[in-house]
Amino acid sequence: MKKYIYIIIAVAVIAIVVIRLKSNKETTANRVYQYDKEQVIKVQVIKLKSDSVNNNIFYAGTFEPYKESKISADIQGKINSVPVDVGTTVRKGQALIQLDHSLLKLQLQAVEVQIEGLEADVKRYTILANADAIQGVQLEKAVLGLKAATVQKATLTEQIKKTTIVAPFSGIVTAKFTEEGAFAMPGAPLLQITDISQLKFTINISEQELFQFRPNRNHTLTADIYPEAALSGKVIMIGSKANMGNGFQVQFLVNNTADLKIKSGMFGKVNVSTGANAKQVVIPASSVVGTNIQPQVYTVKNGKAILQPVTISSRFQNKAVVSGGLAEGDVIITNGFINLYDGANVNFE
Repeated sequence: MKKYIYIIIAVAVIAIVVIRLKSNKETTANRVYQYDKEQVIKVQVIKLKSDSVNNNIFYAGTFEPYKESKISADIQGKINSVPVDVGTTVRKGQALIQLDHSLLKLQLQAVEVQIEGLEADVKRYTILANADAIQGVQLEKAVLGLKAATVQKATLTEQIKKTTIVAPFSGIVTAKFTEEGAFAMPGAPLLQITDISQLKFTINISEQELFQFRPNRNHTLTADIYPEAALSGKVIMIGSKANMGNGFQVQFLVNNTADLKIKSGMFGKVNVSTGANAKQVVIPASSVVGTNIQPQVYTVKNGKAILQPVTISSRFQNKAVVSGGLAEGDVIITNGFINLYDGANVNFE
């Protein structure tokens, strides 16, 4: 009897569990959002037409000095004078800093006295050696001693020369790191000189825009603060590796104005002309989906969104020029991409 009771209880428990699981499944199904793929998605569209494209494209960039160097001493010594200051215009070879060389000059005088004595010894030993009055080794030692003293004199002369620190190129003193009375050490920066007679202008562009630039080609540049001053810039560098923002650097060499009014750090633009104006299909850049390698757009055909591969020849501002995949009269979707997929039913006004 008890055996039957246990069986009935077990069956009842199983039945209750099954009923509860079925109820939970129905509750969960009711709570989960089920997207209706037949639902009509409201989008915004435009009908394509060929437009005359203004092929003058401007890229923003920054001016930098073509030459800039921190000046340091080759030898150590006390600084006796610094005849220049920040803002001073200097010429190549002009004295910038004078180090103390009094001890070096005294050493040079001592070596010069030594050389006089050695030269006299060489003359005397030469006469005696020719007369076999002395051994030839004494003459050889005197000659070697004279050579060593001559090298020492040349070394001291070069060290004295290096106590006068000169400008390696013409420019403007833009930083000063020392004063008279300080001690200079080799490699420690003392002054900074900047040459802005020539400037580097650098822009960052995408990989699709690299084809517009070629080495040694000239382009017209302007500074934002002086738009009336047209400058000529020659391409001197095209980046071979993308930076952190997946952009490539293009650098131009620019001759500054006669009064050097373009300063380092100013912003400017380079004008790039891609050819004569022509009728082309232009679409908003925001309507392009997919990747830069495989761009696509959604077209509308028979009330459905169709994903269409396209070829983009160039981009400017917030537009893209399409050279393949679309034609005049096609309708493309420009807004309403949420939940949009290839083959979706769409509605637009």
